[in-house]
Amino acid sequence: MRALALAVTAVLAVAFAPSAQAAGPRLHLTAGGTPDQPRVYSGGGQSVRGIDVDADWVVVDGFTLDRPSAPGVEIRGNHVTLRNTRITAPQGGDGDGIRFFGDYLAIEHNTISRTSNRDGAHADCMQTFSSDSPPSNHVRIEGNRCEKIDNMCLMAEGPNDGEGDGKGHTTDFLIKDNFCETLVASQTLMFEDVQQATITGNAFAAGPDHAIGLAIHSTGARVEGNRVDPSIPCELGIDDSSREGYAGPEPACAP
Repeated sequence: MRALALAVTAVLAVAFAPSAQAAGPRLHLTAGGTPDQPRVYSGGGQSVRGIDVDADWVVVDGFTLDRPSAPGVEIRGNHVTLRNTRITAPQGGDGDGIRFFGDYLAIEHNTISRTSNRDGAHADCMQTFSSDSPPSNHVRIEGNRCEKIDNMCLMAEGPNDGEGDGKGHTTDFLIKDNFCETLVASQTLMFEDVQQATITGNAFAAGPDHAIGLAIHSTGARVEGNRVDPSIPCELGIDDSSREGYAGPEPACAP
């Protein structure tokens, strides 16, 4: 038992080392690792009020965020993995569970629940955009559960969507084996100016008008093997600018 206690203490010590400084009620992770040795912040189920990652080559694993300030987790860096973390009922701001900005990101096996659109928020499970932030590329979102989400499970906007800064591109997203439950928004996944997205093996629960939207030159998308609740009338909507390179079920509605 003593050995187990020491092991748990050692794990938490990594998470709350000087490089994991509390920024108000949030955990602010600023020290990264290397390609050979990423810096691992292991929570062991520890509760925190939010997490900000501002570093490269980082793994964030196993935290609990109950009613954190929104976004529950914000990632700004490259080669960052967020996994095995539970985010419940983010508060304030736009109400998002996770926001991410950077390249070579992995968001896997997390549970995000009860985002709320109250007070005019657009509370997504996950969101990325490129206006005052860098575009995101080579992103893997796999095995997550987005439960009781008022807005979208994923809102992804590139830099050339009309609201971005026009710098660079947002490309190469893998959206795989996620559970997505949207309560209010018209679609579960929305891509604007995001190229080369692969959407496969996801389960789309009841709620939206359509499961997937591709718009504003979101070209090269591949959609296959998703499970769509019978109450959702359209699996995929697409605009003319996004049809180039598309492979998947026949689009049946607007995005």
